[in-house]
Amino acid sequence: MMRHLRINGPLLLAMLALVMTLSFYARPAFAVNPDEMLSDPVLESRARVISEELRCLVCQNQSIDDSDADLAHDLRVLVRERLLAGDTNDQAIDYIVARYGDYVLLNPPFKPDTYILWASPFILLILATLAVIGFYRRKKRDGRNTPANLTDQERKRLDEILSPSGD
Repeated sequence: MMRHLRINGPLLLAMLALVMTLSFYARPAFAVNPDEMLSDPVLESRARVISEELRCLVCQNQSIDDSDADLAHDLRVLVRERLLAGDTNDQAIDYIVARYGDYVLLNPPFKPDTYILWASPFILLILATLAVIGFYRRKKRDGRNTPANLTDQERKRLDEILSPSGD
């Protein structure tokens, strides 16, 4: 005998939330086209290592290895050209950074130009904490200033409302 599974609203929502959560963790496939790949496996592996360190300037939070954008394609080809020209990994990265700036690096260096970038999460956390503290202090202070005493007329009316109707 086969029983049927009844899916009610909360179960359906839980299943949908699970599917959506798991889909966010799915890693995108590499966007490297076969025609971009180098015939030398050592150079190709070096190109992949470099490509994982460089940000797609169109997608902004993907490496150029993961992005299908045209600019990412151009950067992947440029990296391979630099490696074929005999550059080391650092030289190839420096060449790209010289053309596009530190922003092209997924992990930008810690230097005066990028201090605000590195400090901004901490600054935002401190500001948010101060805002929450200020909100609760103001709420507590405003609560103290409201009159808690009722007039005789208000107290009588409240007693009428709260008293059982049989009295």
